[in-house]
Amino acid sequence: MQLQLIQQIRTNNFDDEQVMDKIKTMWQEASKELTEHTSDIYGVYYDYESDYKGDYSLGVGILGDETPVIAISPSENYKVFPVDHKDEQGIMKAWSKIWKLEEEGTLHRVYTVDFEKYAPNGEIEIHIAVKE
Repeated sequence: MQLQLIQQIRTNNFDDEQVMDKIKTMWQEASKELTEHTSDIYGVYYDYESDYKGDYSLGVGILGDETPVIAISPSENYKVFPVDHKDEQGIMKAWSKIWKLEEEGTLHRVYTVDFEKYAPNGEIEIHIAVKE
């Protein structure tokens, strides 16, 4: 699967005081370009510096092959976390759960490419690349 990036940023969840503003602005700018888009939209996490506490790149993507492109390898193993899309804090709660599982040693991430999948019907899933 190839995802064409519409907007992208570089940030850190713990050391960047502007992280939420950057993410909000990125999504707002991307949504201006996606007003006619009717299929899945992706939040793509890539170019990790280290683990979830380090710097990373985040982009808004759609299926496509126009540059810039992020490739999702078909051989990559993913654990899927459904998000309660009716809860305004659903995405943050899901990420908190992912980080907790990682801290507990029950989730073994590989930090290649992770993504959030936003379906047109409102459903959201977080796909985390994991070791086999």
